[in-house]
Amino acid sequence: MTINIDVLMLTRLEEELKSIAGAVAGVRSVKTIVGKNFHQAHIYRKHSFEVPSRVLLVDDEREFVQTLSERLELREMGSAVAYDGESALTLVAEDDPEVMIIDLKMPGIDGMEILKQVKTTRPEIEVIVLTGHGSEADRKQCMQLGAFAYMQKPVDIDELSETLKKAHEKIQQFKS
Repeated sequence: MTINIDVLMLTRLEEELKSIAGAVAGVRSVKTIVGKNFHQAHIYRKHSFEVPSRVLLVDDEREFVQTLSERLELREMGSAVAYDGESALTLVAEDDPEVMIIDLKMPGIDGMEILKQVKTTRPEIEVIVLTGHGSEADRKQCMQLGAFAYMQKPVDIDELSETLKKAHEKIQQFKS
């Protein structure tokens, strides 16, 4: 029997399948194997070690941020979403993201203030500014405040993915 699904407790599934199939008349033995491109019994979950596992997206444009979240998920990057600065700062405290992608122009606490607060309290979090309304002066200020990158909307998803990988590499170097 070949198991072609990702499961959390593979050993338990194998035992159940052997028990069920073994009870069928005429079956002498049951052997299970894990199918190609599926996880071995000792692997807990799928994880790409080349990309951040926790990305916090902060933008008041709901459709944009939800679409971006879905596109990152397709690239095996988990993300949380905040639609305003206050929620973003709460999530930073509770969820411990590795990387943040923030917009500059938002009502209430704007992206520049989020960047200042995060870099003051949690400097290990890499912040990518992704904005449609920024200027060269904004870019300079963001980089001086410690932003990892400053990008303009609309952004090429491959370019953003590459930037996220580079941010993740920096985080891993910092940890080791």
